[in-house]
Order: sequence, then C-alpha cells, then structure tokens
Amino acid sequence: MAEAADVTVPDLGVGIGWRPEIAGFVGALPGLRFAEVIAESVHTDHPAPDLLELRDRGAAIVPHGVKLSLGGAEPVAAERVAHLAACAEALKAPLVSEHVAFVRAGGIEAGHLLPVPRTRAALDALTANIRRTAAELPVPLAVEPIATLFDWPDAEYTEADFLTELLERTGALLLLDVANVYANARNRGEDPAALLDRLPLERIAYCHVAGGSEEGGRYHDTHAAAVPSEVLDLIRALCARCRPPGFLLERDGRYPPAAELRAELDAIAEASGLPAVT
Repeated sequence: MAEAADVTVPDLGVGIGWRPEIAGFVGALPGLRFAEVIAESVHTDHPAPDLLELRDRGAAIVPHGVKLSLGGAEPVAAERVAHLAACAEALKAPLVSEHVAFVRAGGIEAGHLLPVPRTRAALDALTANIRRTAAELPVPLAVEPIATLFDWPDAEYTEADFLTELLERTGALLLLDVANVYANARNRGEDPAALLDRLPLERIAYCHVAGGSEEGGRYHDTHAAAVPSEVLDLIRALCARCRPPGFLLERDGRYPPAAELRAELDAIAEASGLPAVT
C-alpha cells in the first residue's frame, strides 16, 4: 500500500488531459512534462503508442479513474481497482486519481458522477473504499471533489470539513479541480476563495482547470469551453496561498484550433507562475 500522506509529489508543471482526438497536439508540446489519461480508456497490455512515447520521454502520466464509485455503499469492485493499479504500472505513473462520487447503486449504472451526501455514514463508506483501493495500488491515490448541480439535504458537515476529515482518515492526496470550486460556489451563491481558506492545501497533488457554460440559470462544468477569467483568477488566489505541484487543462469535446489550446495553456501558466509548455 502506498501511503499518500508520506509522499512528496514531484513538480508536474502545466499539463493537459490526453485524449485520442488531440494526441498529436499533446505530443508536440515542447515543454510538456505532465499529462493525464482516463484510466478506463487504457488497454494495459498495449497502451496507445502516443501515450508510451510521452512516458518514454519522461512525461508524468497520471491515470484518472471515473468508474470506481468510491462513494458508493458497496465495496469497490476488485477488478476495477486492479485495472487502475495496472495502468499505474504500465505508464510508470507517479500517482493515480479518482473522484469523491458514486456512479452506481444496486447494480444500476448512473452514467454520471453523482455527489456523496455529507453525512457520517457516507464518510464511513468513502473511507472504507478509499482504504481498500489504496491498499492495492503501487502508487499514491488522489481524490477529486466533483462539480455538482445539487447537494443532498441534511448535511452533517460543511464541504471543507467533510473533505478534510476524509483526507485525514485515509491518507489520500487531494486533486483540487479549480473549475469545480468555481462552479459549485457560483451555483450556491458562495465565495469560491472561502473554500480555499478551509481546505488542507498542503495535501494537493495537482489541480484540474476547465471551462463550462451557463444553461438554465446554472453553471455547468462541461470541459467543452474556454477557461473563464474567473477560474484563472481563482488559480492566482490559490497560488497566493500555496503553490500546487501542477495544473492540468481538461478538454472533452468541441476541441478548438491548436492556437486556442496553446493560448489556454499559456494562460494557466501565467496565472500559476509555472513555466509555459507551448
């Protein structure tokens, strides 16, 4: 078992989510030292050649799971954990990541990341599943709070207290999605910087950055639009408090021209004070 609390995450810099549609763009970034791949898309016996090329030139590749359902009431599926571990081995990953969410219950697949109630019972279930998962991984695990369009009623914790206790109980690292912090605060009518002041920022492994859109009076974290200026401002606010090891741009669908993607990566580098990769 990799004890995340005792691990120093390497400096990752500015990265981007690897997707087959933009594999050529990602591989051509001259300063790229960090990428992320959806774990469930990786064939561990024969990963995509573009991924192997990145790995072999020394880029850190982080497998990012989306289907473990760490927040489910049922124990995590052993074969899913084994696949995540195999991804880490095949890609020589420094760590892996997953979500503070559930995606299935009673054998029914939701098809979405669903929020976990902030209750003692849910915290106990999350803790057990994260411990089970970490025990089978060769590298540390970072967990990501999701963007959500609703909160369950009768919460027994604030979001910050829930996450802090979860990290303390499990020794997991924190994957902080700055865009999720912005989206949730905007939809709740809260100050996103207030959450930063209450989280254990020293536990951040790396950060996600993405764009979204306003629909029906709610802000949706779509990963299909440019990063808004408010999210870049939140990166600056975070870096004024601490300097996370890395910031990774997520883009899924509606891929813009290469020049626009490079401009987004440059904007993230400028906001975070990290070297440009373009």
